Amino acid sequence: MDIVSTPISSCSKEHQKIYQEWFSYADSDGDGRITGGDAIKFFGMSKLSRPELKQVWAIADSKRQGFLGFREFITAMQLVALAQAGNEITQDLLTHAELEHIEPPSMEGLDTLLYKKNKSSPKKSEPDLDVAVPPTPVSLQWFTSKSTKKIPLNSVTSIIDGLKRLYIEKLKPLEVTYRFNDFVSPTLTHSDFDAKPMVMLLGQYSTGKTTFIKHLLRSSYPGAHIGPEPTTDRFVVVMSGPDDRNIPGNTIAVQADMPYSGLTTFGTAFLSKFECSQMPHPLLEHITFVDTPGVLSGEKQRTQRSYDFTGVTSWFAAKCDLILLLFDPHKLDISDEFKRVIGSLRGHDDKIRVVLNKADQVDTQQLMRVYGALMWSLGKVLNTPEVMRVYIGSFNDKPVNEAAVGPLGKELFEREQDDLLSDLKDIPKKACDLQINEFVKRARAAKIHAYIISHLKKEMPAMMGKAKAQQRLIDNLEDEFAKVQREFHLPAGDFPNVDHFREVLSGYSIDKFEKLKPKMVQTVDDMLGYDIPELLRSFKNPYE
Repeated sequence: MDIVSTPISSCSKEHQKIYQEWFSYADSDGDGRITGGDAIKFFGMSKLSRPELKQVWAIADSKRQGFLGFREFITAMQLVALAQAGNEITQDLLTHAELEHIEPPSMEGLDTLLYKKNKSSPKKSEPDLDVAVPPTPVSLQWFTSKSTKKIPLNSVTSIIDGLKRLYIEKLKPLEVTYRFNDFVSPTLTHSDFDAKPMVMLLGQYSTGKTTFIKHLLRSSYPGAHIGPEPTTDRFVVVMSGPDDRNIPGNTIAVQADMPYSGLTTFGTAFLSKFECSQMPHPLLEHITFVDTPGVLSGEKQRTQRSYDFTGVTSWFAAKCDLILLLFDPHKLDISDEFKRVIGSLRGHDDKIRVVLNKADQVDTQQLMRVYGALMWSLGKVLNTPEVMRVYIGSFNDKPVNEAAVGPLGKELFEREQDDLLSDLKDIPKKACDLQINEFVKRARAAKIHAYIISHLKKEMPAMMGKAKAQQRLIDNLEDEFAKVQREFHLPAGDFPNVDHFREVLSGYSIDKFEKLKPKMVQTVDDMLGYDIPELLRSFKNPYE
């Protein structure tokens, strides 16, 4: 499954050395990134037209990061070379080209500039391109530095860097002041911003979740077990790594470069049922998969899990870019636990896709009835009049059972499978947009949380009867939410789950909370109204 940019290995060693020298020259800040300003100066030497260079940048920066790394730079140079040879620049141009044989493009005046640069500076030894370590981004220091000094704008070289800066300067102070991390979501770290896009698979046991991942990878991942009984008994994060290995949950949760430190709040009982499976794979360089234990049904629901399954699912849902709910024709019932799990996905409806797997196990007539029954069951649980997108297919390595579904069914399955794979292929390209979307959602949630906490504090008496007043507020939390909503003209749909909020609130003394700080809230409003739109304008395609 080919997803994104040109791998460095598809470029000959000789060309890599040339591109490395060009990249070092074009990278004016020396931070391993070519920003829009760098690109305008450097790409202009190719003498391509502005519309052509606009297209080159759009394809090379497919993730909309606002900069090109070395890999994306090679992609851009190969596109420039093909355009100079008279080819029309399209998304599929590199797919059909023999990449190793594409000569570097002609860059007018570059040789003279490189000669002058090399003459004026002492020659450094060439790094090995395959093992070269990119410079540590300035933004990494933002999360470790104790200084409260404002970060200069010129240290921001991408949209993600900009979000990190805005979070540290403007959103995090509000979250910390009103204990947002205790009630809603843990404080973000550097690794949360830099994590690869994630896809989570949910469903009852034996609906084909592990087989689905195996089908996409075209190989099994370390520690995978497949069988008709409940085989996956833990949350498994399948990600890229230098070799095949399994890392236990307690180890992965304390690694600073991994975005899973927030899972420590679920305790050792959960971390012993959490695992990271690493393997080298081109698809995993762009996407991380989260395989989950089968949701329990019937009598099995009475066997309580030793950790908060719904809470963990909700935590991953907030981090994931796509959530796949898997069903099969023989498991359409939505158990109480599955209902709670789907309920915990509230607020992430735009990420959910439904997959009716193993659909070739029934004939066409039965499939029609199964599809109708599934839509009816989902409608009752999701409480929405809109019909959710359901992909029908058989996502495994076996050929479709044409005897059951017929030639029309086979064609339908192939088209549905292509649609789902297109959805998955788009995830890395949309990763930056999704991150902005999640950041804005978080900022709005933090602002509403600040209003609620400060309102509850205001309702507390100054001297006597604090315990009774606290209990009254907790018991009538729905009414207090309604008061906050009316006072500040906030949308009801953005308010947190009342039961969850009440449960957390009961462990705190409301009297110790902070009063409303309008300046702090105004800072977040300004960030949403001005800073984020300005950030997106700064890192749009430099040729637009």
